[in-house]
Amino acid sequence: MIRKQWPAFVLAFVLPLLAVYWWWGGFNAAIVTEEESGPHIYAYLEHSGDLGKLPKTQEKVYRLLTQAGVEPGDTITVLLTDPRTTPKGKQHAKTGYRIPLDAKLPADLMSETIPRRKVVAARVNAAVMLAPSKAYQALSDYLKPRGRDITLPAVEIYRPTDSPAHVGELTVEIAIP
Repeated sequence: MIRKQWPAFVLAFVLPLLAVYWWWGGFNAAIVTEEESGPHIYAYLEHSGDLGKLPKTQEKVYRLLTQAGVEPGDTITVLLTDPRTTPKGKQHAKTGYRIPLDAKLPADLMSETIPRRKVVAARVNAAVMLAPSKAYQALSDYLKPRGRDITLPAVEIYRPTDSPAHVGELTVEIAIP
């Protein structure tokens, strides 16, 4: 009986899961390059605690920017603690959006400029929930044979698309000393 049902199981469950994973960019590889990047001008709020709750902080920044009449650009997050070694309750980041140089920010938001610098960057086209693990794994795989590891702060820039049928692009940058 089980042998007769496996094609139906594959068609009903496995293929749709694989299709969604493909659509979200799960099979896309991250590309790692050494390049110059910046400057990045962004408005942000500090985030302390579980990095899984970053979207709530980003949402608040977005709301404050739009209420102030500032068009938010790409999402940007600066990781200040290593989530591999830092307990969730002690994780720390700055998260927000790229902004124009002359943007008038509300008092609740802070702004910062990351200067132009040499970086190792990993880029991947994938859904927000899949992209970070792919990018950081590619960075680790690139750095390990060179006797290096991922260093902080790491800058994550997510550029969404205008179409729900396409995933955005995540770039993770770490400075080259």
